[in-house]
Amino acid sequence: MKNSFQIRPARTSDVAAIKSMVAPLADQRILIAKETVAYYESVQEFLVAEVDGAVVGCGALHVMWEDLAEIRTLATRDDVRGTGVGHTLTVELLNKAKELGVSRVFCLTFEEEFFIRHGFEVMANQDEVDPKIYSELLRSHDEGVAEFLDLARVKPNTLGNTRMIKHF
Repeated sequence: MKNSFQIRPARTSDVAAIKSMVAPLADQRILIAKETVAYYESVQEFLVAEVDGAVVGCGALHVMWEDLAEIRTLATRDDVRGTGVGHTLTVELLNKAKELGVSRVFCLTFEEEFFIRHGFEVMANQDEVDPKIYSELLRSHDEGVAEFLDLARVKPNTLGNTRMIKHF
C-alpha cells in the first residue's frame, strides 16, 4: 500500500468523502464533527490520499499566525490504517507549512506517539506565545486558535486530547 496511493490537494468533489471519513471518528469523540459548509470553506487547506480514484485519507493545514499553523482533521479510512497514509499526509502538511514560512505547527491529538515520531512534543502552557501575539489571537473566532491558547471557553468542548507542537 505504501506506494499505491497518491497525495494531492483536495477538491470540492472530495468533501463528501472527507466528511464520511471524519464521521465515525467524531462519533468516537476523536475528531470534532463539522458542518458540511465548514469543509467547503476550508477545502483549500486539505490534502487527500487517493487510491484508484477513492479518497482514503485527509488532513488540513490551517495557518493561525505568521509563524504558526495547525494540522487538523487528519484521518484515514480504517482499511488503510498502518500503511503509511497518515505518515505521508503529515509529512506533506509539514512540508507545506515550511513552504508557507511557518516555524511552528500545532496539533490536538490522541495519537501522541504518532506525532512524537514526526518531531512534535507535548506543549507547555502559554510560554509558547508572545503576549502581544496572544492578545491578537484572542480576537479569532476559530476554535482551533482557542484550543491552542488553552482558553477556558473551549474546556467544556475539549475531547481530552493532547496539545502538541513542532518547531522547525
